[in-house]
Amino acid sequence: MTNNDNTLAGRVAVVTGATSGIGAATARRLAADGAAVALIGRREARLKDLAAEIGTAALPVAADVGDPDAVTAAAATIRAALGRVDLVVANAGVMLAAPFESAHTDEWNQMLTTNVNGLLLTGRAFVDDLIAAAGDGAPADLVHIGSIGGHLVFPTYAVYMATKAAVAHLTRNLRAELGPRGVRVKNVEPGLVGTELGDGMRDPAARETLAGFRAAIPPLPPADIADAIAYAVAAPPRMNVAELIVLPTHQG
Repeated sequence: MTNNDNTLAGRVAVVTGATSGIGAATARRLAADGAAVALIGRREARLKDLAAEIGTAALPVAADVGDPDAVTAAAATIRAALGRVDLVVANAGVMLAAPFESAHTDEWNQMLTTNVNGLLLTGRAFVDDLIAAAGDGAPADLVHIGSIGGHLVFPTYAVYMATKAAVAHLTRNLRAELGPRGVRVKNVEPGLVGTELGDGMRDPAARETLAGFRAAIPPLPPADIADAIAYAVAAPPRMNVAELIVLPTHQG
């Protein structure tokens, strides 16, 4: 998909998990399409490098989305620098698979904190901006990055799959609450994508299984997911691409 330059001109976007993978690719794409983009992530050096690559349209803001105070402070910094936010991509996520009986419970907490609480905190920090933008008749988007895993059953991934199922149902309920007020809440659910997701797994068998998946089915590049997001948020305000599953063709 080619860029439609300036389709997002004048919009102010926030992308979490922007240090790599889907988040970094999405930040690049939104900026290429004309948006000012705030980059949120934990690794400040990477954020600064990406901001330097993108140019003056990018604002790096180091923060952990699982920390309520850090998210609140990040939102204030972004508003002061860029103005009212009308496009939020809650992308930050962690995938740590292991057998249920031997998994490190701190890995469970990490997934719940980032994949669920972090997504909630991100939406809450900017929802007033989104409602105000919609009230002015402008597009307003809250984009959750879920996973095809929210629909699947697979051994050793129970907690990760549960967090993504939570994202899917949260999105549906927020859509019912915010849609009538003009805010488009959407869930983009990728399949296999070539990112760092899963690199932190401590269970060696789980790491080997994931590597086998990626060897058997070539993953999509993160830019493909960014293209899908860009399409969804550039749609006319009357239309919401509410749920979008994006898979490698050979994944099914």
